[in-house]
Amino acid sequence: MQSGAYLSLTVYFIAMFSIGIYAYSATKGDLTGFMLGGRNLNPAVTALSAGASDMSGWMLLGLPGAMYISGLSSAWIALGLTLGAYLNYLLVAPRLRVFTELLDDAVTIPEYFERRFDDRGHLIRILSSVVIIIFFAIYTTSGVVAGGKLFESSFGLNYELGLFITAGVVVAYSTFGGFLAVSTTDFVQGCIMFLALILVPIVTLNQIGSVAQTQHYLMELSPAMLTLGGGSLLGILSAASWGLGYFGQPHIIVRFMAIRSVREIKIARRIGMSWMIISLTGAIAVGLVGAAYIKSIGGNLSDPETIFIFLSNTLFDPLVSGFLLAAILAAIMSTISSQLLVTSCSLTEDIYHTFLRKKANDTELVLVGRLSIVAVALLAIFLAHNRDSSILSLVSNAWAGFGAAFGPVVLLSLFWARMTRQGALAGIVVGASAVLFWIYGDFTINNQTPSDYIYEIVPGFFAGVIAIVTVSLLTKSEHDTTSAFSDMKNEVAHRLS
Repeated sequence: MQSGAYLSLTVYFIAMFSIGIYAYSATKGDLTGFMLGGRNLNPAVTALSAGASDMSGWMLLGLPGAMYISGLSSAWIALGLTLGAYLNYLLVAPRLRVFTELLDDAVTIPEYFERRFDDRGHLIRILSSVVIIIFFAIYTTSGVVAGGKLFESSFGLNYELGLFITAGVVVAYSTFGGFLAVSTTDFVQGCIMFLALILVPIVTLNQIGSVAQTQHYLMELSPAMLTLGGGSLLGILSAASWGLGYFGQPHIIVRFMAIRSVREIKIARRIGMSWMIISLTGAIAVGLVGAAYIKSIGGNLSDPETIFIFLSNTLFDPLVSGFLLAAILAAIMSTISSQLLVTSCSLTEDIYHTFLRKKANDTELVLVGRLSIVAVALLAIFLAHNRDSSILSLVSNAWAGFGAAFGPVVLLSLFWARMTRQGALAGIVVGASAVLFWIYGDFTINNQTPSDYIYEIVPGFFAGVIAIVTVSLLTKSEHDTTSAFSDMKNEVAHRLS
């Protein structure tokens, strides 16, 4: 790797550190500022921050890798995610923004659940926190693995050193600047990812020669590469079901809680969906044209998830290549930072403040939050030492866990007044347990592992919905929450009018 690429990455790192320092001066010891940026994000930052923290390294590594292997049949994941993201903006964003503000300024998802159902015993809060810590440990690990692979394949560095560099940079700006730093860096990183996912497929296509020539090489690989319906109906539904996960991803929906006005959610939705559609199309194109290019040169790629890296290093000037590699780091770091912050906030507010130090002031809580970021990052580095871990597999497991555990609870809590605390608890336990059973259960379906048969979020999500509805209808709320729900629903309508 020549000096030009190192220069690009150095500029990128300096920019991230600078944003962290700026955010530190803006938030200082304010807990709401550290955890939610003072609920003052503009719609553009909200949209790109949600998108960048959502997509992670899988959009530049995992999804192109899946396209490289199986062709257009893997595009159903992208289609499902696009629909899920749109519905998330439409259904969850406005209500969650207003509900969390009116419920005594709830700043975490577990805190929102506790106040929505008036759970004075804190059971739903601690259960939600445990789910966040467990699944984010897996999710954050996927990002650190992606960083290790990047530094190993592009710079020839030791994989373990790559883990520490990736996590170290993220920890530096996240620890200093909190939510504002994470969201602002996400915005910058989202812009970098957007440009890279337009540039790489266009240049690669030009290198091959034409669209017709690209199709020819893909057909030589397999006719199924260009068939959107190349799998079974169940396989297509399984891939598209990724969209169900959006309603329960804490690191995404927390952005909706932080936007400065519920009326600006419509603007954020337009920006966010445009960014997402173009970026996902670019990621799909990278995998397809990358497979065609490898075929055209008679090459062989040992790890399909590194196709973006291979094209960046092969077809571009080192200075531009450095920018493109920075795009991968941007994707990785934007998600890691969001996950570290959400986990840190849960450890701080939902466990430390609620159970250990109820009288702790903001300065103390912010310090605990910063130390928690470091601790979770070290755990992720430890879990990431298996370099053979599949990025897409790690992400899919964590995505399903959150989607099934929290998705039904979030949706029904925002729309169904009759939902009870017991129903919410049942939904979290049953949804998460169903996913874990589907992944690790010792049984097969038609001689396939359950997850190969259908994505684990499907049984987990619907099991969670059934549990919530059934238990809620069989139980009564210990305290009257219906009038508060009605007031919050009316306030949403008022603010949107």
